[in-house]
This record gives sequence, C-alpha cells and structure tokens, in this order.
Amino acid sequence: MSDTIHIQIDRADGSLQRLIGLVERRGFHIDGLMLTDEGVMRRAAITVRGRDESRCTQILRRQIDRLIGVSRIDPVVMQSEAA
Repeated sequence: MSDTIHIQIDRADGSLQRLIGLVERRGFHIDGLMLTDEGVMRRAAITVRGRDESRCTQILRRQIDRLIGVSRIDPVVMQSEAA
C-alpha cells in the first residue's frame, strides 16, 4: 500500500538528495514525487511504498520531520491540490 507525505523543504544544496536517501535507506520505494517552488522553500508530495509489510510510514514521517531542511509535514492533503 502506498502513502503520500506532504512536506515543506528548503531549497538548499542537497536537501532533496537527503530526503530521497532517507526514504530509500529506511526501506521504502518512491512511487512518485511532485515538487512546487515557493520562493526559498519547496513543497513536496512524495508517494512511498514499503518494501515489505513491516515498514511503517508513521515512523518514516517522524524521521523525515527530523531531517535538516524540513520545516513542516502536512498530515492531510492540501485542499487546493486535491481539487
């Protein structure tokens, strides 16, 4: 089962690479990634799927939240993107 995580991330060098590396090292496949620029920040929607059933996206969300350059994780889909 795949899950989409919405985050806001710095546009600093290597921030996107750190995000992708973390997701892959924690045992998840990236099924999709959508980026939009908002000045000095990027809004990202990353769709992930665990390599096996033991992978928990809630733990991955907490690990992403601690990542350098990540400002916020949106727990719900933004209404403007869902329309």
